[in-house]
Amino acid sequence: MKAKKTYAVFGLGRYGIAVARELVENGMEVIAVDTDEKIVNDAAAYLPVCKCADVTDAEVVSRLGIGNIDTVIVCMASSLEASVMAVALCKEAGVKTVIAKCSNEMQQKILLLVGADQVVFPENESGVRLAKNLLSSGFIDVISLSKDASIVEIDVKEEWCGKNLIELNLRKKYGFNIIAIKKDEKVNVNVNPEQVLDSESSLIVIANTAKLGKLK
Repeated sequence: MKAKKTYAVFGLGRYGIAVARELVENGMEVIAVDTDEKIVNDAAAYLPVCKCADVTDAEVVSRLGIGNIDTVIVCMASSLEASVMAVALCKEAGVKTVIAKCSNEMQQKILLLVGADQVVFPENESGVRLAKNLLSSGFIDVISLSKDASIVEIDVKEEWCGKNLIELNLRKKYGFNIIAIKKDEKVNVNVNPEQVLDSESSLIVIANTAKLGKLK
C-alpha cells in the first residue's frame, strides 16, 4: 500500500493555518512551521506537529527533514526574501513540489524563477481550497459547493478511453453527475452519453465530497 503523502506548511498566518488544518483533518501528515513561538504554541492545539524554526536557514531545513517531504506550501508572502529563500532551499533539498503564496505578479515571477512549482494568490484561492486540491491528487481542480458537494475537473482515465458514458456508467460506479466535457479549452455542457472519450479530454462533474477518494 502506498504511503500517505507528506506536507509541510511554512508560515502560520490565516492562509497557512487554513491549509494545514484542512490537510490534518483529512488524515494527512503535516509539519507546520513558523518563526513566532506564540503562534506555534497556539497552533499546536489543533496541529499535531508544529515547529518554531527559521526555514530560511539551510541547516534548519536539513534538520527538519524537509527533503523527505512530498509537498511544501510556503505561506510567507509578507516577506519576499524569506519566501524566496524557503523555496530555493526546499528545491535544493529535493522537495518534489513547492507551492508558494504571493501578493502580486512580480512576486509570482520571482518565486517561479527560483523554483516554485506553483504560485497562488490568496485573494483568488483560499487556503481550504488549495488543501482540497492537494488532497484530491489526480484531479485538475476542485471547487467546494457545500460541505457535501464539490465540482471537480478530472482527466479521462486510460481505461475510459475509447468508451462512451453509457458503457462506463460512471454515475453508478462513482456516484457523480457529469455536467460538461472539456477538450482543447472548450467546454461542452450538452453532454452526449454516446460520445467516445479520449485522453485529451477531461470531465467536469458534481461529486459527493466524501467520495472523492474513489475517483483517484
